[in-house]
Amino acid sequence: MTVKLDFEECLKDSPRFRAEIEAVQSDVSELETRLEKLVKQCSAMLEAGRVYCQSSRSFVSGLRDLGQHCCGDPMMEESLDRFSKKLSVILEAQGDMMETTQKSVKTKLQNFIKEDVRRFKDVRKEFERSSEGLEGALARNAQAPRGRQHEIEEASHALLNARRAFRAEALDYVLEINVIEAKKKTDVLTAVLSLMEAQAQFFRHGHQSLSQLDQYRQTLSQEHTQFVLDSAREKRDMEQRHAAIKKKDVCYDDSIMDFNAEAPNGVVMEGYLYKRASNAFKTWSRRWFSIQKNQLVYQKKFKEQPTVVVDDLRLCTVKLSTDNERRFCFEVVSPSKSCLLQADSDQQQQAWIKAVQNSIASAFQERREDLQSPRRRCSSLSAGGFEVGGADQDSEGCKALTEVQAIRGNEFCCDCGEPGPDWASINLGVTLCIVCSGIHRSLGVHFSKVRSLTLDSWEPELIKLMCELGNSVINRIYEARIDEMTIKKPHPSSPRGDKELWIRSKYVEKKFIQKLPETARNPPLRRPSGWRPRGGTQDRTGPRPPLKPKPIRTTLPRVTGLRASDLQKVSTGRDMDEEEEDLSVLHPGALLYRGAALQKFPLMADALAHGADVNWVNVSEESSTPLIQAVSVNALAACEFLLQNGANVNLVDSSGRGPLHHATILGHTGLVCLFLKRGADYNARDQHQKDPLTIAVDNANADIVTLLRIARMNKEMQEMDEAFGQSGDDTYHHIFRDFSHMASNTPEKLKRRSKEPRT
Repeated sequence: MTVKLDFEECLKDSPRFRAEIEAVQSDVSELETRLEKLVKQCSAMLEAGRVYCQSSRSFVSGLRDLGQHCCGDPMMEESLDRFSKKLSVILEAQGDMMETTQKSVKTKLQNFIKEDVRRFKDVRKEFERSSEGLEGALARNAQAPRGRQHEIEEASHALLNARRAFRAEALDYVLEINVIEAKKKTDVLTAVLSLMEAQAQFFRHGHQSLSQLDQYRQTLSQEHTQFVLDSAREKRDMEQRHAAIKKKDVCYDDSIMDFNAEAPNGVVMEGYLYKRASNAFKTWSRRWFSIQKNQLVYQKKFKEQPTVVVDDLRLCTVKLSTDNERRFCFEVVSPSKSCLLQADSDQQQQAWIKAVQNSIASAFQERREDLQSPRRRCSSLSAGGFEVGGADQDSEGCKALTEVQAIRGNEFCCDCGEPGPDWASINLGVTLCIVCSGIHRSLGVHFSKVRSLTLDSWEPELIKLMCELGNSVINRIYEARIDEMTIKKPHPSSPRGDKELWIRSKYVEKKFIQKLPETARNPPLRRPSGWRPRGGTQDRTGPRPPLKPKPIRTTLPRVTGLRASDLQKVSTGRDMDEEEEDLSVLHPGALLYRGAALQKFPLMADALAHGADVNWVNVSEESSTPLIQAVSVNALAACEFLLQNGANVNLVDSSGRGPLHHATILGHTGLVCLFLKRGADYNARDQHQKDPLTIAVDNANADIVTLLRIARMNKEMQEMDEAFGQSGDDTYHHIFRDFSHMASNTPEKLKRRSKEPRT
């Protein structure tokens, strides 16, 4: 006998169990309808059979009368006499078959409907009544206030009694389901077998088709006999198991909830939890939660599509919630949202917290195993005697990320001070904790671009940018007037609302930055005496005048709010005895322009904080932009900083040349690689109708020619792959990644030019 439902599953009262209960109820209801219909059809068949037998007897009597009429023909008389006798025997057998059908089919099925199905319905009513009582007790227990002990005890006692009654009725209901499932098979099969035997006996003399079923009937009869024996034995075992489980204390289901990381169905933990809605009413709803496939999901009904609470457990954390009035609450925090949950007991609360923590640890362990698995990639390209070899850069990337986290001030979250932050804002250059990273993400990418330090891949130029800034530098700019404000900086344990208020005030409203002096609000760029305008790069045959070497980061002046005392120290690259440029009077756009040429990252960040246009155009210097200024001094990290803050990689100067043109003319291979990765137009032509590839060929720069040709070839291959529905390969990305690593880490390996450029 096949067990329809399991007793342990009914104790969980899971959506799966409810779905199976609904399926069984639907099946029994459908069975009742079909049996009633079958009984009516059997009655109609019996009535029609009796009419047929009466008509057949009249027909036999007519044959006999015809035989007597044909007494002059002995053959005719004998044949009709024998035929009428055979028909009489068949009619007698048919009468017996009708009586057998009446007893074995109609009566037995009617008894099954009146007794077994009715008993099933009565047990189901008791189960549904106890289920409703349990739901009410659970709701009252969950609503009991924390501070009212007598209400808690009363609700807990009521819940205990309701759960005990529900479990008893549930076990009885499961037993009745399995019993009726078994009896349905035996009764229906017995009735059909009796009918088949009567039919076989009825047609044994002349119906060949029934004679062919003899073997089947015998086989079926043997199987039926064995099935009856097995059913009786399993029924006895099931009743004994039912009695044993009923003796146990099943009022609490804490022991049923176990974390199983090796679960065959992938569900490592499941159970009911209350979830607080994120709407204005903050309503609580009871849902069936589960941890599966590295996700936390819930559903209301078994067949519903699960709703994902946390898409990746590696990106979240779990903690107790003591600020809520309800008991047994805990919070699952992810970068995008926070979910408040409530268990039914303290044991379940601890079990769920431990399960989420174990799942997070397991997810990180799986990722570490993937990263430690042997991977080898090698792609090479030979062009103009230059070969780029691809190799696994994971160790270098991990080392670089360690350097980012080792920058002074980066060991704590930039906004709340939580230790060990593993998120970063790449356009601001700061490290963040998981909660603050979620708030930054909600601001939009025009304010902050959030990336994981442990889960995302990092380009070498982006790592170099992060090492140029850091929490200390940015906080000196965005928190310059923090002592003058009434808003206090949040700490790691502050509520999420306080952190969000602080971050919006700091980065969106910019309440804490130093105010601009009146002299720094005029847009034109004032050039110092002795400053020579940048000539057209197409006419430059000699080397570019060198700028002052970039000072060590720790020696940079504190640049906060464009104060004259600080900005006066930033020179134009000349010797210290020459006249210094007064940067305190510059408009923010002009200050960003000068900062890009001087590779002063704090200066650039300060200018952007004061509203500098990242695409500001200096009309007095051939409509040059800050990005073109950074190109002129081969400042890879400065270009990356400007691009991350929205600089237009295709904005051209008065000669029609964009950053890619200038990088090609000056032979800055790393910058060419960066701009191509950021979507620079390699087909753009300047006022001399020269595109970057033509300029690179004229300058005989094999490295840049290689990059431009690969970029063009990759674009053509992508268009072909899209036409044929293919995805292409990663050779293009591998080669550009290798160029980026060399430009950031070992720029001396890049060949600048093989001969003097042609003008």
